[in-house]
Amino acid sequence: MHKKMCLTALAALAVSACGSNGSSNLGVNSPGSAIPEGTVLKLGLLETTDIHQNVLSYDYYGLKADTSLGLERTATLIKGARQENPNNLLLDDGDVIQGTLLGDYQAVAAPVTCSGTLAVHKVMNALKYDGAGMGNHEFNYGLDFLSQITNTDFGVPGVQKGSSCGAPNFPLVLSNVVGVSSGKPIFNPYALIAKQFTATKPDGSSMNVALNVGIISFVPPQIMDWDQKNLAGKVMVNGVQESALKYVPEMRSKGADLVVALSHGGLDASPYSPKMENGSLYLASTGIDALMLGHAHLIFPQAREAGAPAIDASLAALPSTLVDTSKGLVNGIPAVMAQSWGRRLGIIKMVLAYQGGKWVVQKDQTSVEARGFKYADGKTIIDADPSIAPLVAAEHQATLSYATQPLGTTTDFEMSAYFSLVGDVSAIQVVNQAQIDYVKTFLASSTDPVLASYKSIPVISCSAPFKAGRNGPTDFTDVAPGASPAAPFGLQVRNPGDLYLYGNNNLQAVKIKGSDLKNWLEAAARQFATINPASTGEQDLVPSYSTIFNYDVFYAENNAMQYQIDVTKPAGSRIVNLTYAGKAVADADDFIVATNDYRAGGGGNVPGIDGSKTIIKSPDANQAVVSAYLKKQGKVTNAANGSGQSWSFVKVSTQGPVFLRSAPGKLAVAQALGLGRVTAEGALDASGFAKYAIDLSK
Repeated sequence: MHKKMCLTALAALAVSACGSNGSSNLGVNSPGSAIPEGTVLKLGLLETTDIHQNVLSYDYYGLKADTSLGLERTATLIKGARQENPNNLLLDDGDVIQGTLLGDYQAVAAPVTCSGTLAVHKVMNALKYDGAGMGNHEFNYGLDFLSQITNTDFGVPGVQKGSSCGAPNFPLVLSNVVGVSSGKPIFNPYALIAKQFTATKPDGSSMNVALNVGIISFVPPQIMDWDQKNLAGKVMVNGVQESALKYVPEMRSKGADLVVALSHGGLDASPYSPKMENGSLYLASTGIDALMLGHAHLIFPQAREAGAPAIDASLAALPSTLVDTSKGLVNGIPAVMAQSWGRRLGIIKMVLAYQGGKWVVQKDQTSVEARGFKYADGKTIIDADPSIAPLVAAEHQATLSYATQPLGTTTDFEMSAYFSLVGDVSAIQVVNQAQIDYVKTFLASSTDPVLASYKSIPVISCSAPFKAGRNGPTDFTDVAPGASPAAPFGLQVRNPGDLYLYGNNNLQAVKIKGSDLKNWLEAAARQFATINPASTGEQDLVPSYSTIFNYDVFYAENNAMQYQIDVTKPAGSRIVNLTYAGKAVADADDFIVATNDYRAGGGGNVPGIDGSKTIIKSPDANQAVVSAYLKKQGKVTNAANGSGQSWSFVKVSTQGPVFLRSAPGKLAVAQALGLGRVTAEGALDASGFAKYAIDLSK
């Protein structure tokens, strides 16, 4: 049955499971199978989120295995959780199709055809997912592609629709993205999944019962900024709370015994706005029973395994009256976030009692866990499920062949991001140079009179170290120097993606004032903790890597722009000694900044950078711009492309130790870079990061 038809029928009748694990086409319990008062059902809700095409435990940028990630290992966790409780549903919270070279290969380099199925969807089908929501990155490759791979007619004029294409064989839902012309959700806003479970009657005997579980999904409204080129004029996004209040009562009226929200957003305690990127907290009061979180790539609640890392600082700072990071409660509703890249499995264990003719959640018996690969003893990493890799062997080999195609460019230095948070620009400078080169060429060749008038304005650039620990101690850019047996032609197709992770970002340029530049730098400097020089205790220079993609590093040709960051000052007043061409930057000075469409359109909440100052909207992806620049250079050198440190810390002596978390075994890298402020490598923390001693007086 066509997915759209199946889900429509399901929503109307609340009887069809549309391809879910252990499901059957059940309606409400018949009079002959009346459920005794007090019957108990123990249910497990299982979550994956932000898989980002990490199907195998493999790093396509580094051409090496990575046992810290991969859906093939999550599959082992899934199998274990199902054995613990056969009464379960497996759900995904979005950001599935994009994020690795495998995703780019199947969407861009050699797009999967209608007769094929995405590698990650093959695996999800094999794992018998019960349902899934959408994430913001589902829109990165455009609506035509998304329609095809999900076999869904969006009802959007001009968008090609999938027709009998390979797709997930479980319900896909999304409630808050609607067509501009129709005003209707482009996916079914919700689904009711009918499942048969085993319950325990008051006398201790077992009986089969039917439970209708409703799932509803939400994405951040910011997709209209982040993917404007794909979505403008075609769809619009409603607020998450407004959408929930519209559809949750409808789900209940159509027979939902339990409602699970799949919210591709984190937790933000700011006053509610329909434009909130992380509005999940405000779903807890809409009548849902469980909340599955995503987007932020964090662990919620506090991980349980031995020696587990502490809860992320951004979550720990939330009001305890609203968010219980130990029990996994958001306004009293059980909630889980299973990190990202398949590294954890979210598990909400619920007990339902049949009371007064309906199933009632026993809140005091609910438990929540974000189970990781080391859950058994805190040390031993679980094995991958051996049934997964053969399913995608052909796609894996094709991606390897694609990744190792030569660029025809060599380098004499290592471009890495291990110490990008303490001054190293080896993996950032060449990106900024590529962006400046593109914008200057664009302006020089433009016949537009307005753009022509900008040719005398200084062009600078910013880029963030996207791979600098956000997803753990293996998540760092590292492009090896020169030719090697693994790369006989020097740089390869995989390397620009290592330098610039997000292949969906397009280059844009904004025209700003010096005052805007200062505000932008202050926003970036929020990444650092406020260091107390008088403290004798240990202080983490960067306590959270969850927003590392917002840490913009600025650069101008010939290193003409310089600035310092004073980490002893509170956020918002840290930037000092900002100069361009040796002169202090004045508030009224003009600059053109090469950046990406995410940042130019307001991503990262930089004051004044909201799309209104954009002067160039390039059709070219930043990653492609970097690749083309590298090819044009033929050779990139440390002297010309990797040693232009545009920023430094204001020197300060501290009474106690200050440390930076980075990948272990990299002290020699810091020394080779001449980063004297990195003085020693310390012990590993609970997440596997090494704690490097930082001397801020150097």
